[in-house]
Amino acid sequence: MSDRLPDATLDQLFRSARTRNDWTDRPVPEALVREVYDLARMGPTSANACPARFVWVRSPESKARLADAASDTNKPKILAAPLTVIIGYDLKFANLLPKLFPAKGAAMKQNFESNPSLAQTTAFRNGTLQGAYLMLAARALGLDCGPMSGFNNAAVDAAFFDGTEIKSNFICSIGYGSDKNMFPRNPRLSFDEAGRFA
Repeated sequence: MSDRLPDATLDQLFRSARTRNDWTDRPVPEALVREVYDLARMGPTSANACPARFVWVRSPESKARLADAASDTNKPKILAAPLTVIIGYDLKFANLLPKLFPAKGAAMKQNFESNPSLAQTTAFRNGTLQGAYLMLAARALGLDCGPMSGFNNAAVDAAFFDGTEIKSNFICSIGYGSDKNMFPRNPRLSFDEAGRFA
């Protein structure tokens, strides 16, 4: 872990990568989607909880259901993308802790079960992290991303997570983006604007 990544790789992951609002018709094979997940799942979460759950929306019927729950500006993005992943978080993630953290998982499971507020905070925080890992994994494998939060979470939960303890967090279209409808890059905060040493 001591070698710095080349600038071209850093450009692909961060500096040149852009949020896409339109997509080419180039398909994303299922094997590549699985490869994206297999990279993303290696990112760290507290207690190796891995609370994120993913629904890879790609059929025309499922795209239409997801688009119905989205804002007017996001509907066409969902319909045009090869697939859009719903990044959710499982409030019952602790059930898998004995498997995911064999050394202490059983005790930790009881701790989360007795403290729903802690479980919710842990699931949301770490599920969000896993969604970010997913986007970086997609970019690392040559795909573009279009993350979105403009949708009705309750409607998405009813359509895709009914009968479960999984809640939607955000969605992200994935594919090979076009330059159509792309905004100019907006500024970012400088190091000193965003942080300080203590």
